[in-house]
Amino acid sequence: MHRIKIHQGKVASLKVEAIVRCYSQSAAVEKLAVASGDGLIPLNVGDVQVVSETGKVFIEALGPRWRGGDYQEEQQLASCYSKAMELTKHYNVRSVAFTPISCGPLGFPANRAIDVAIKQIKLGLRKNPLIESVIFCCFDPVTSALYRSRLGK
Repeated sequence: MHRIKIHQGKVASLKVEAIVRCYSQSAAVEKLAVASGDGLIPLNVGDVQVVSETGKVFIEALGPRWRGGDYQEEQQLASCYSKAMELTKHYNVRSVAFTPISCGPLGFPANRAIDVAIKQIKLGLRKNPLIESVIFCCFDPVTSALYRSRLGK
């Protein structure tokens, strides 16, 4: 799909209108409170929240910690991507970069996380023709290669 791209490097270097990043959660914490104008909004695993709109939309996703695959981790991860794509539509975003959600410290197997991410992004692009570019921003060559192989690029 020509609207999906892969970038290896820092997400801050990308010229996009929105950035979606994984909010880090500690081992003991399953919920997060995000400051808003009306006070604190509880954020559940699988939810996303706009945390800044100054020039660029920043969306934080509370991705699941991998616990073996029997605790709806894939559904929660899919929810992060789906809800983030809904927010890009709400904010009329034409370009968005995603950092890997739940990989690394949260232990989600990269190949499974990438498959979930690609599926949800493709669904989101079908629903939102305004988006011209979705960039998967990878921090290392291994993750970048996994995305490329899964996308056939």
